[in-house]
Formats: sequence, C-alpha cells, structure tokens
Amino acid sequence: MAKFLAELLGCTLPDKGTPPLFEDNMPQTPPFTGQLNTGGYNKNLYQTKEESYPGLYYHDNNLASGSLEALIHHLVPTADYYPDRTYIFTFLLSSRLFIRPYELMTKVCHLCMEQQRLSDPQADKMRVRKIAPKILQLLTEWTETFSYDFRDERMMRSLKELTHRLAIGDEVYRKAVGQMSQGLIRRLTVLSQYEEALVKINATAAERLTAVKAKPQAAIQRDMLSICNDPFTVAQQLTHIELERLSYIGPEEFVQAFVQKDPLDNDKSCFSDHKKASNLEAYVEWFNRLSYLVATEICLPVKKKHRARVVEFFIDVARECFNIGNFNSLMAIISGMNMSPVSRLKKTWSKVKTAKFDILEHQMDPSSNFYNYRTALRGATQRSITANSSREKIVIPFFSLLIKDLYFLNEGCANRLQSGHINFEKFWELAKQVSEFMAWKKVECPFEKDRKILQYLLTAPVFTEDALYLASYESEGPENNMEKDRWKSLSLMLSCFVLVEQFSSSDTHITRYPQVRAVHLFIVKLF
Repeated sequence: MAKFLAELLGCTLPDKGTPPLFEDNMPQTPPFTGQLNTGGYNKNLYQTKEESYPGLYYHDNNLASGSLEALIHHLVPTADYYPDRTYIFTFLLSSRLFIRPYELMTKVCHLCMEQQRLSDPQADKMRVRKIAPKILQLLTEWTETFSYDFRDERMMRSLKELTHRLAIGDEVYRKAVGQMSQGLIRRLTVLSQYEEALVKINATAAERLTAVKAKPQAAIQRDMLSICNDPFTVAQQLTHIELERLSYIGPEEFVQAFVQKDPLDNDKSCFSDHKKASNLEAYVEWFNRLSYLVATEICLPVKKKHRARVVEFFIDVARECFNIGNFNSLMAIISGMNMSPVSRLKKTWSKVKTAKFDILEHQMDPSSNFYNYRTALRGATQRSITANSSREKIVIPFFSLLIKDLYFLNEGCANRLQSGHINFEKFWELAKQVSEFMAWKKVECPFEKDRKILQYLLTAPVFTEDALYLASYESEGPENNMEKDRWKSLSLMLSCFVLVEQFSSSDTHITRYPQVRAVHLFIVKLF
C-alpha cells in the first residue's frame, strides 16, 4: 500500500529519521488540545486579511456563522495570513456535513493556485517562498489529523497536484513534501494493517465459538480465571485493548456517524459515497463483546461457589479499571453483570460480597445524566493534565455516553441558520468535545502486554443472550412460569440443534433437504 500511495503522490520519500523541515519558520499555532478546552478557544487571532472577506459574521469577536464559500476562503492561507489552528480543526471536522472532503480539497487547491498564481511558471519566487510554508503547514495539519480523508484517490490526486506546484525547482520544499507524504503513507498503512488484524481476530473468535458448539465441555475447561487470576493484570490488558482501538478512531467518524441529508440540499446526502465510521463501530462492538464475555464467564460454571468467585473476580477487575481511568471497560463489566441471565442468579449473588460492586454501580449510576460518572471523569481528566507519570494520563471515557452527548448536540442545534449560513457556533462546541477525545486517544499504554490474556479477551467464545439464559437456567432453575416457558422453549431448540447436527453430519443432507438447512442455520445463529 505504501508503494501505491507513493506512486500516486509522485514523490520520493525521505528516510525514516529525517528531521522535520520549517520547524522554526513555519507558521506556528497553539495545539488544539490546549486551546479548544478553554473558554476562549474559538477566537480567531489571525484575521488581518480575512476580516474583510464578505460572508463571515462574528459575535463578541468570535466567528459565529458564514457561507460555505466564505468559510473555505477563511481556511486558505495567504502571504500575510494563516488561519488559527482551532479554526482549521473545527472547519475540517464539520465541513464534511456540507461538502465532500475531496471536493473541499479541490477548492482549496484552486484557491491556492489562483490567488497566489502558483500555476504561473513565471510566478514570483519570493512570493512563493512566503506562501509555500503556510500551505504546506495547512496540508500537514490536514493529513495528520484527518488522515482517513486521504484513502480517497481523488484526495491524493489533488494533494499531488498542489504539492507538485509548491516543490517545483526548490529542493527544500521537495523534502518537506516528502516528509508530509511519508507520514501520511505510514498512517494509512498502519490503519490498513489494523483493519486486517481485526478481521483475523473476529475470524478466530468465530472459529472458537464453532469449536465450542461441537464440544461444549471445552468451554468449561478453560475460563478467565484459568488464564489469569490477578484482577489488576486483567484490567491492564483491557486498557491495552481500549487504548489501541481508541487510537484508530478518526475525529471525522463522530460527524459521519450522525450525518443526515441537509434539508436545504436538493441532492442526495453528502455522505453517500463516504466510508463508514468503521473504527468507531468496531469499538462499540468491543464494548458489547466484553459485556457478553463477562456474562458468559459467570453463567458457565456448574458449581455455585465457582460462579460466585468469578463474580467477585470481575468486580475486582472493574474496580482496578476505575482506578486506572478505564471507564469504558468498567461500564462494560457492570453491564455484563446486570444482564438478566446473570442478575437472576440469586443463590450465586448471595455468596458474593457486593459492597465493592455497589460502590462501582453508584459511580456509574445513570441518574441525573450520569452525574457521578461525569464528576469522576472530570477528576481523571484533571489528573491527566497534571500527570507526572504515563499511568496518570489515562482517560478512557464511557464511549456510548460520549456518542450520546455528541448526538444530542447534533440534534439539538441546526447546522444552518435561517439565513442559510452555516451555524459555526454549533461546530465550535462539537470540535471542543471531539478535541478532548483526541487528547485522550493519544496516550500510550504504559503497561506490559500479556499476549495470552489479550488473546483470550479478544477471541474467547461468547454466548448469545438466549444461550446465556439457557446456561443460567441450568445453573439455577426457573422461578416463575415465564422463566419456565422460556426454559422449555430454549431447551427444545437445543434438542433440535443436536438432532439437526447429527442428521446433517454430511453436507449431502444439508443440500438434499432445504428445510433441514433452514432449521440448522437458524439454530446455529441462535447458539
């Protein structure tokens, strides 16, 4: 992939250790992680030229709204102007609601070449030298923060066209373009490798579930406690998984997850040809997997004493996750324990010391809009800002609630004002919340990896809800008529599954009798 992208860009990549160019004379703007988290983060400080451009409206010296064309002009640097970095991040994040990234890149390239006459072979070299570092800085920020936009060949072609104009006849700029291209190609290559690894992990998990269906006793012989009985170590490995999966979520995925057709546009949705928010979805799937894994581990043991020990173990894992700042794994574990097949095991819970679990549930109590959790999150965030060690920097939010907050922000405010202008005040707030996430996801996990534990957490067989109910009823019998009816129904399905498996031991039976195949597929999906 790296070779393909390099050829597409038409550049020679520099060595891996090449130091960055323009470190001193490139336009420097404050990092969005610091500025977006302050009350005045949305003040545009570099407006000397763009103030006069028609179509931008300010309120209390803050950019409040504007036409799409005016906002694009505000993004493009000139010889005496460079946009504030917070504006760059906010506009690149939100603009995809109104224009496809490759279309925006085309417009940016056109403005750069037309305004600065970069397409003119006789262009003044002094002016080019003055504007080139600023354009390269803008492109660098775009490729670093929104790398996934450049999986589109149309983006890469526009990038190649503009950087080629900047690099003509100047070795310094050629090296700068090479550095930028090298960084982009590496990020996209790593992304592809990560996505391929996820496919392999999911395939392995599916194979192990199939093996358990064939030999159910194998699942009982191997559980989490047989792999590792130290809650702190398991919490550390969960944190490894969380931080890795967080790191691959692009900021644009939050916007693309909520995109809808703009009522003022007659054309179809801007995102009809955009990639899905696949890394965001994979992270949500991980939360669900962990919840079901916890429930599976609790429901599988035959002996009540063993089940109680598993419950207490995961309570301790959840507590360690809270101490680390891993709120997502904490909530997944609590969710697994609160699933009906687990919560109905009254005899098991009677053997558990629940004081620690009650405290954790109180911390994640959804009442008052998760007030207790939000207080704890603010504390973890403050600890991260003033951290003296890498362990103190870890903040892994309860992701579903973060998505919910962004969803309600998106739904609660219009993208456009009645005038037709883009409501940029809304997007300042969206960028503020997303930028906080961007700071959290950059934290390197300080804990040593344990491959055996990681492999188990990612690929151990996980039961469906119906299979969990059946295991739960086998452990502690049904207590009322509704539970008895459900148990009978599930037991009947399991009996049918066994018979069908025996009857369809050869592929011939499956092919010859379509009814058998239909029943077989239905029950396999169930269990």
